[in-house]
Amino acid sequence: MAPNMSLFSINAILIISTDDSSRIFAKYYNAPHAPHGTPANSTNYPGANPYPTLKDQKAFEKGLLEKTAKTTNDIILYDNRIVVFKMESDVMLYVVGGADENEILLFNAILALRDSLTILLKNSVDKRTIIENYDLVSLAIDELCDDGVLLETDPVTIVTRVSKPPPQDIGMPKGGIELSEQGLLNFWEFGKAKVAESIRRTL
Repeated sequence: MAPNMSLFSINAILIISTDDSSRIFAKYYNAPHAPHGTPANSTNYPGANPYPTLKDQKAFEKGLLEKTAKTTNDIILYDNRIVVFKMESDVMLYVVGGADENEILLFNAILALRDSLTILLKNSVDKRTIIENYDLVSLAIDELCDDGVLLETDPVTIVTRVSKPPPQDIGMPKGGIELSEQGLLNFWEFGKAKVAESIRRTL
């Protein structure tokens, strides 16, 4: 295995508005553990966040949007990073990886991101819809990538994990638990009914 190979293939996932260059979603990843002997605050190891401060991130995003707005390609080398991107309506989706990263892997990541959002947002991948469904967008990105490690590239699998309730929530009252006095009373009645049902089964 080459010494610079790492599971931490993604440096950042970004969603930027093309109308006003504003940041809609930005997640920069940092490998949780630096290799032994790495100096503190170093950004020169695989999986390290190359833009640790907000100022660095904003400068990178601004330059990136300016560069990609003028090209018709899906992949560029920018600031010694491989960047794959897709434009959807009034937003630009980006996946950023290191200069030595596999372009096909990063391209599969951007396709999975785009297709997942297309399914989740019912073909309306635009700034307003993304903001209104920010929770779903964040969950989809978390299912796609964790700490810079690409987890899943099948959009159907990602959407299923995001939109399906967790197994422990199946059988809960419709709409979940409402944390008001009436909601708690409803949950108490629901719990009593479930206990009574389980007692009847054992008799």
